[in-house]
Amino acid sequence: MFSFVSVLLHDAFFSAIPAVGFAMVFNVPKRYLIYCAIAGAIGHSSRTFLLHFSMPIEWATFIAAAIVGLITIQFAKRHLAPPLMYAVAAIIPMVPGTYAFNTVIALIQLTAQSQVSPELTAQVIVNGLKTVFILGALAVGLALPSLLYYRTRPII
Repeated sequence: MFSFVSVLLHDAFFSAIPAVGFAMVFNVPKRYLIYCAIAGAIGHSSRTFLLHFSMPIEWATFIAAAIVGLITIQFAKRHLAPPLMYAVAAIIPMVPGTYAFNTVIALIQLTAQSQVSPELTAQVIVNGLKTVFILGALAVGLALPSLLYYRTRPII
């Protein structure tokens, strides 16, 4: 149990760093950088928590992005700032870079060969679809809390 908590804290710390870095790139004011770090740390560590319990990465990313959306709405209400100021930097650590990289590498290897390899084709399809679904989960998960929270008409 202690090792899992240690893994989550380690994950939270090292996912807060790129969140702050990208917040600085996006010119977030200095006093709000800590909130971007908190949202990035909670988002990525919640995805790691869900992955630990054998949830697929696409669904874990969707739930983690929704959590980031909820957190950033609360930060925005408290500071009278737009929620995307916190949210965009906070979800950057969850972008599926490894899957996208593996897709591109397999595509390059596929084009370098004279014959079509079923293994490389399968690798391109699996990694490419996983990349697309994770990016979709990030977009929908981040947008869903705002759509529900700022809704002016009743749902039913």
